[in-house]
Amino acid sequence: MKIKAAEAALQHVEDGMRLGIGTGSTAEEFVRLLAEKVSGGLRVQGVPTSERTARLCLELGVPLKSLDELPELDLTIDGADEVDGALRLVKGGGGALLREKIVASASSRMIVIADESKVVETLGKFPLPIEVNPFGLATTRIAIEKLASKLGLSGDLKLRKSDDGAFTTDGGHLILDAFFGRIPDAEALATQLNSIPGVVEHGLFINMASFAIIAGPAGARTMQAK
Repeated sequence: MKIKAAEAALQHVEDGMRLGIGTGSTAEEFVRLLAEKVSGGLRVQGVPTSERTARLCLELGVPLKSLDELPELDLTIDGADEVDGALRLVKGGGGALLREKIVASASSRMIVIADESKVVETLGKFPLPIEVNPFGLATTRIAIEKLASKLGLSGDLKLRKSDDGAFTTDGGHLILDAFFGRIPDAEALATQLNSIPGVVEHGLFINMASFAIIAGPAGARTMQAK
């Protein structure tokens, strides 16, 4: 299903595009298909959203530039951990949410590629990644907990781990995964998380996706905001 979604998204890539390239398993399927088109003569300049994506692109021969070299992009294609009917997203399961949001914001359009399991009625089934500065971690955690309580949310905040300790993002930050469960007002949570000094970024992507390509057993469908 991930390949089906990636194939459908590739149809929106035009010759000469400045392309934001996402992170995660579905985005990697897109990179593999894109590389085949590039080897056949398609000209694109890609800006990767993570070091992991950059390595795969270089390995497969997809030309890359930095966002400083290409500060304005035509299109970003990226996956999502959750997408609701208004095209609000939860992203960051792969740990690249900051760069993903910067690249998406630099793009004229963002296409989300996902399988049917990622479509939800209300965000929150997947834990919300919150990227935080290592300095003052305990203070930031308390501030997030107080904010959540004020908004009627509860649940654990777990520091993401890797094999050798705390997980560190490409930008050198940590991630707190918030197990809030159902998030009835994603806009309010997003706005107020942004007001906490120790929060670098969060995985709520609101009013950013142009449309989503959702793949299921019967094929891929286009999902517009309700």
